[in-house]
Amino acid sequence: MIQRTKNGAGSHFAIQLGRFTRYAAVLLTVFSLVSPRAAVPATQRATVDRSGVLNTRDGLTLKVSADEGSIRIVPLDRGAAPVIRYSVHIETDLRGGKAQELLERYSISAKSSPYGVEIVGALPQQRPTGVQFSVHFEIAVPANYNLDINTEVGDIETMDIGGTATLVTQGGNIHTLRIGRSGLQGSSYGRPVAKLVTEGGHIQVGDVLGDVSAFTAGGHIVAGYISGEANLHTGGGHIRAMGIGGRAELVTEGGNISVGKAAKFVTVKTGGGQIDFGEVDGSVHAQTGGGGIRIINVAGPMEVESTGGSICLTRVKSSVRAATGDGTITAWISPDGQASGAVHLAGASQLSSGSGDIIVYLPRNLAANIEAIVESGGEKQIEADPALALHFSNSGPGMVKGWLALNGGGAPLKLKTAAGKIKLQFIDSEDLRDSMISEQRRRLEDEYGPITVAPPTYAAAPSAPEIESTWIRELELRLLGGVRQEAEIFQKQLMYSPRPSYPISARKGGIAGRVRLQVRLTQDGHVRVEKVVEGSEPTLVDAAIAGIKTWRGQPAYMNGKPVDVISTVTVEFHLH
Repeated sequence: MIQRTKNGAGSHFAIQLGRFTRYAAVLLTVFSLVSPRAAVPATQRATVDRSGVLNTRDGLTLKVSADEGSIRIVPLDRGAAPVIRYSVHIETDLRGGKAQELLERYSISAKSSPYGVEIVGALPQQRPTGVQFSVHFEIAVPANYNLDINTEVGDIETMDIGGTATLVTQGGNIHTLRIGRSGLQGSSYGRPVAKLVTEGGHIQVGDVLGDVSAFTAGGHIVAGYISGEANLHTGGGHIRAMGIGGRAELVTEGGNISVGKAAKFVTVKTGGGQIDFGEVDGSVHAQTGGGGIRIINVAGPMEVESTGGSICLTRVKSSVRAATGDGTITAWISPDGQASGAVHLAGASQLSSGSGDIIVYLPRNLAANIEAIVESGGEKQIEADPALALHFSNSGPGMVKGWLALNGGGAPLKLKTAAGKIKLQFIDSEDLRDSMISEQRRRLEDEYGPITVAPPTYAAAPSAPEIESTWIRELELRLLGGVRQEAEIFQKQLMYSPRPSYPISARKGGIAGRVRLQVRLTQDGHVRVEKVVEGSEPTLVDAAIAGIKTWRGQPAYMNGKPVDVISTVTVEFHLH
């Protein structure tokens, strides 16, 4: 009897020991997933956070100066008291006891004045060689506050801003939503409502109620509807604007230029890219070093020139001057009708090409003096509708001239090609033009997507996922303050997750690689970076961390209560 009791006790002890071993293994697994020691030692970060609140009143100016750091501006909640609320997160790859000491030496000053609030951030003047810093500002401002932001290194991002915005960065991207409010342009004292400058990044701006001045040394410029004047310059990227209400000057050294709708005079110039226009109520002056030019409709005078590309003008309502070296010119002459029934060009027009053809479609009631000249090839190089009854004359070997006074004559329409053909045809069917207009509209609509960085608008919130409660998840919740989730499922909970920007310095230096981070989606929808799991290039790690901190998501629920979610995110930086 005693022996059986001992054997039973031994068996019970073995069972308990097995349970304890499994329980300990789970604990070790959980701790290994969250312990900082599990990360690559070289990528550990020491951090410090600063924050503050300053009283102010709406309509003043926030001035921020930082020698390094990404800056994000958000509006205060509707109805909140007018204050400036700021938080600054500073990280360094320095390890050991000196890391916190160095972080404490980061200088951040914030003060109020009758003109608004000024915030200045500065790295320590003396610091060990090669030490990397990452600084991120997030500042909440009243709805109609003005912005004057300047950072030497870092991206600038703003939500809807009701005041003016001057945003300057030496090496990052600028990304804004709406800027300005009704009536603001008249009170900006000749200054643009939005002035955006970066020495190498991309610029994306939403709708602007006022004038815009934007410059980047080499990135793209993408804009929504600009109600005022637009002055957009880039050293080599593309320029795209959905609409411009005032005069516009768009210049790029080599990219494409696309404008959906313009109300007044527009001048565009590119060193070699394509130029596309939709509707222009004013006049156009367009020049490209080698690309083509396509314009749907221009109400005013038009002057377009390409060194070697083709030119397609589907609705010419006023005078036009078009020239290309080797491309083809296709133009539909379509002046507005008049009471007499005849239509007239507003002034003298001329189309000229080097070796390309010139194809002109004419309305039958056009009153114009038409002159067509081909410098080589003879009379066979001019094809005209028989009803036009052109008169011909030869003036030299191969040179031929055709002319007539259509419907009694009117403003001159001169066509000239050195080695191509000239074709004159009446517009008896709109099918071809309509198909080309539809194609151009689709092209313009499609072109606002490919280079556009995902705007900071949140997708429709996914339904809050309910996580099944198990003993292991309950244990994770107690030990970690959250439950773990697979990366694929975690991504589905994100409402806003723009891809982190590739640092210009890393791209120029040929630095590429992968960064994997452990992150936490908090119950208020923010995404926090907890540790670096993989990544040996500090520049790429900093960029990934800065980008992911802007993400927002829908928190999960367990047992009917919101819980933090812990997962991993992988960011690939490829040169090509």
